[in-house]
Amino acid sequence: MKLICIGRNYTDHIEELENEKPVEPVVFLKPDTAILLKKQPFFIPDFSNDVHHEVEVLVKINKVGKYIDRKFAHKYYDQISLGIDFTARDLQQKLKGKGLPWETAKAFDGAAVIGKWVSKNQFEDLNNLNYSLKRNETTVQEGNTKLMLWKIDELIEFVSKYFTLKIGDVIFTGTPAGVGAVQANDTLEGFIEGEQFFSIRVK
Repeated sequence: MKLICIGRNYTDHIEELENEKPVEPVVFLKPDTAILLKKQPFFIPDFSNDVHHEVEVLVKINKVGKYIDRKFAHKYYDQISLGIDFTARDLQQKLKGKGLPWETAKAFDGAAVIGKWVSKNQFEDLNNLNYSLKRNETTVQEGNTKLMLWKIDELIEFVSKYFTLKIGDVIFTGTPAGVGAVQANDTLEGFIEGEQFFSIRVK
């Protein structure tokens, strides 16, 4: 199982971090050890003083595929979820400044929250999903999948050029604006179309 993450897939998030708009999807990986175990709190790592939440719609691959054409991509997943790509922003900025990979800032233990999985058929249009993140009952991130630079099926087409997609692989599709630092004792709750998909504590 691998976690395939997409960066810079929402213009407003690109602008808030003052990044350059990419000409193709930005892809990075997280190991399965990055998955935050169910019912466990997220522990802020001791190597960062600025860990940010990034809420994202997730897709779970349900069959093996390589070089998948986007018109067939919908056949390779039947469940979606919501999650968080935790990012040690201070460490990431240092790495980016040196032109180095981001993995230690993005792929550390517990850095990937995966909420409950539901059938994609529960939703009328996957390219028009409203989702949000609440921090201590205040909404801090709101997004809609129609604002993605690359939609889910396009991402599957692109990613499958480079990596064989296998059953159980998860794609994190990118985060909208509103990312921010988490603090000990925060509660983070994620919602798609008003339905809660996860609730975690920060320690």
